[in-house]
Amino acid sequence: MISVENLKVEFSVNPLFRDVSFVIGDRDRIALVGKNGAGKSTMLKILCGKQKPTSGTVSVPADTTIGYLPQVMNLSDDTTVREETRKAFSNHTEMKARLDRMQEEMGRRTDYESADYLELVEKFSQEHDRFMMLGGDNYEAEMERTLTGLGFSGTDFDRPTREFSGGWRMRIELAKILLRHPDVLLLDEPTNHLDIESIQWLERFLAQSAKAVVLVSHDRAFINNVTNRTIEITCGHAEDYKVNYDHYVVLRKERREQQIRAYENQQKEIADIKAFIDRFRYQATKAVQVQQRIKQLEKIVPVEVDDVDNRVMHLKFPPCLRSGDFPVICDEVRKDYGSHTVFEHVTLTIRRGEKVAFVGKNGEGKSTLVKCIMGEIPFTGQLKIGHNVQIGYFAQNQAQLLDETLTIHDTIDRVATGEMRLKINDLLGAFMFGGEISEKSVKVLSGGERSRLAMIRLLLEPVNLLILDEPTNHLDMQSKDVLKEAIKAFDGTVIVVSHDREFLDGLVSKVYEFGGGKVTEHLGGIYDYLLAHNAETINEAVNVAQPLQPDRNRVEASTGGDNKLSYQEHKEQQKKIRKAQRAVEESESKIAKYENRLKELDRLLMDPANAADMEKVTEYTGTKALLDKENDHWMELSMTLEELMNQ
Repeated sequence: MISVENLKVEFSVNPLFRDVSFVIGDRDRIALVGKNGAGKSTMLKILCGKQKPTSGTVSVPADTTIGYLPQVMNLSDDTTVREETRKAFSNHTEMKARLDRMQEEMGRRTDYESADYLELVEKFSQEHDRFMMLGGDNYEAEMERTLTGLGFSGTDFDRPTREFSGGWRMRIELAKILLRHPDVLLLDEPTNHLDIESIQWLERFLAQSAKAVVLVSHDRAFINNVTNRTIEITCGHAEDYKVNYDHYVVLRKERREQQIRAYENQQKEIADIKAFIDRFRYQATKAVQVQQRIKQLEKIVPVEVDDVDNRVMHLKFPPCLRSGDFPVICDEVRKDYGSHTVFEHVTLTIRRGEKVAFVGKNGEGKSTLVKCIMGEIPFTGQLKIGHNVQIGYFAQNQAQLLDETLTIHDTIDRVATGEMRLKINDLLGAFMFGGEISEKSVKVLSGGERSRLAMIRLLLEPVNLLILDEPTNHLDMQSKDVLKEAIKAFDGTVIVVSHDREFLDGLVSKVYEFGGGKVTEHLGGIYDYLLAHNAETINEAVNVAQPLQPDRNRVEASTGGDNKLSYQEHKEQQKKIRKAQRAVEESESKIAKYENRLKELDRLLMDPANAADMEKVTEYTGTKALLDKENDHWMELSMTLEELMNQ
């Protein structure tokens, strides 16, 4: 469907990647992977035609349609959800008119056997099939189903898009792309703005309705459930694995071990050749052998070892001034957008030094309350910012606010003051932007790199109240850990808006849950909050159908330790169950393989020509023994799983 040949992209002296070639088939589900900055987002932009490569070709058939969801985009705010989504069907009326014209022509003509007429019928059939795939005359119903699948309710359809958070508006853009039913879907971090229900709906949609898919994601479960092929950009080239992500990780490890062994053997060979040359260079009797060794050395192609990103981001927030005892006090705060109430009766107090989490479904008001605290939007009620509070704010769209015409160094140079201007290079190096990388343009940075650059700007002024709105969206696991440790060591007060349970674990001591227009306080860490909802993930907790009774909504800090232990036991039990389920599935796969081979051997041995083939007879006997043994093993595994499920 799409053919990529000898692709090369360079933004500086060193190419981002080179000699990249692969083909995207009409049912491929491809995970595009690689370290931050390897060129994943750039590759998607090239595939959809939004960026030109330095050299090479991308061949796309004229009738192939492409849908592209970038990490960030400029969103429209002048329409309702329904009106904005309906833009996906802008060519619907035109297509219907073409079908009507072809149908009228077919009814008018009588040359039914002519090649021209048959060609017209074929064209009409193809166009009609495409029209029906786009919803036919019932596209409004399909539009509503898609919006509902992505988390919107019926009452949301006629609300202005400006009333929704950035995450929800990205869902509208995703809905528009899916409703166009493109031949190829290019999705760059599509799960960043989705909750668990919407992610699961998207997984089902991609499995059942999509054609070709190429996606970039840090959500391992999502890419495992969606993809069947993995393309890794590494060492400036692409490696194509015809397997899902988990299997790719295993194969990549084996591949790298082989590369290391080959590299070590080659280095030994080179050392031996050089030693021979140095030893006999000036002996006339060995002149021919020396020249042969020199030519041999020149012909050696160096073995490349796949790049592993071992760089570490060093992050430490600067010392801060002491704020008042209560940096944030809300009393009966309410926010409305027209007739829609985002939240009401919000009464809370955040003490100096506390680290708290805001959790809840997208659109329930987490970012809205943050904007109220920042003074960016009006509200009703009382909201007091404490004495001597200096706020540092990291917004979801922070990366969009960067000036793309500047380099990394210039971006920081323009906001740095005083002594910090002398330490810009050290600061950039701590965030893995050292050396010539600092001269890269912002416009070529990946989402993760832009998030790191935006974080640097946050460090340039001492603050004592950090407000971080989804700070981990574009960060890899290593960078998340570094950011978490830096926040834990921060002296001031922290508000974190996040769905990332692992990131919040051990970081926050209080959780504020947003839902149903209310904000509920939960004392204790994130595991205490999850236990109170009998949930394993934050998304499960905020999607509980029946909310807890008021007297159970507060988890006392004094019982936090016991609750955490109980939760951990539950978590370990679930791990054992999943492990047992995988073992049963693997055993069933082996049984199926043995049975298929036995059937094949049965067929071969039925042929008189193979009756005396002792090799096949021996294989049949051995395979039958393996099958019997595996059946017994499956029975044991099944009993173990049943026991775990009944505990």
